[in-house]
Amino acid sequence: MGFRCGIVGLPNVGKSTLFNALTETQAAQAANYPFCTIEPNVGNVGVPDPRLDKLAAIAGSQKIIPTQLGFVDIAGLVRGASKGEGLGNQFLGNIREVDAVVHVLRCFENDDIQHVDNKVDPISDAETVETELMLADLESLEKRVPAAQKKASSGDKEAKLIASVLGQALELLREGKPARLTRPRDEEEQRVFLQAQLLTAKPVLYVCNVEEESAAQGNAFSARVFEKAKAEGAEAVIVSAAIESDLVGMDGDERLAFLAELGLHETGLNRVIRAGYELLQLITFFTVGPKEARAWTVHKGARAPQAAGEIHTDFERGFIRAETIAYDDYIALGGEAGARDAGKLRQEGKDYLVKDGDVLHFRFNV
Repeated sequence: MGFRCGIVGLPNVGKSTLFNALTETQAAQAANYPFCTIEPNVGNVGVPDPRLDKLAAIAGSQKIIPTQLGFVDIAGLVRGASKGEGLGNQFLGNIREVDAVVHVLRCFENDDIQHVDNKVDPISDAETVETELMLADLESLEKRVPAAQKKASSGDKEAKLIASVLGQALELLREGKPARLTRPRDEEEQRVFLQAQLLTAKPVLYVCNVEEESAAQGNAFSARVFEKAKAEGAEAVIVSAAIESDLVGMDGDERLAFLAELGLHETGLNRVIRAGYELLQLITFFTVGPKEARAWTVHKGARAPQAAGEIHTDFERGFIRAETIAYDDYIALGGEAGARDAGKLRQEGKDYLVKDGDVLHFRFNV
């Protein structure tokens, strides 16, 4: 399905270090100067889900394939990016292509690492980036809305819809608020809103990059970010990019021991990945067999044919039915045969809303 989260922030806040750790590569060059990242780096990350291992164990699956999220390391923004400063047009274009924004904020003091404003203030940093995104959206809509209003006056229904929906977004931006606070009333308004590809319409996850000592509980800087996220209805997580970088290359036991020494129960990256998954309102369904156990991703509210289409377009086109077992039933009854014998394998049609954890087998004909 290709869901992608764009990692953004001011220069030297730890974006590339976080990306390298997320993807367990050194794909993104990390250096102590602005604009180290010019072309966006892209990496796919498996979403941790212990349910998949349990399903595979019961089915004796030879391969385990987790669902994936894509992360894009986008170069640091600066003031004036909306006007092209600091290669701003290119950076803003990269943001426009992602599904959600992971906003990395520096929440640590370190005199050896330059800050573009020579101070550590994550709230100010967040506002700087958000302002540039809002200015870019504002400039776009101040051209598009009047044009749509003009066409709407001649009776064009689509133009009237565009003028109404984007007009709401324009008013919010003029008030200094992001476009994501727009509230489309139905599917048609939602379609128009999404097609506009507004930068500030994208959901946001704040990542507080803290020093090692604050990785478990956070610090005063991260506390302020969490307050901001709560006020906006956004999400926030605490990560020490330095710790996550150290974890790269360690095996499972080494990681657990290292984390335990720091008082941590899991990696910060797992929290980022899960939060990104939740941010995009995604759920997981599974296909399970002797060859492989695999996790798949769909939006909440997806129907069975849409889920089938994630596997192959032919499955959706020729959809007949979905043989469905709830995850808990599959585990409790020892797999597909036990679920079938207990009457827990259901035949679901085109209107079935897929539930998180469903184990599905699709019947189709093309």
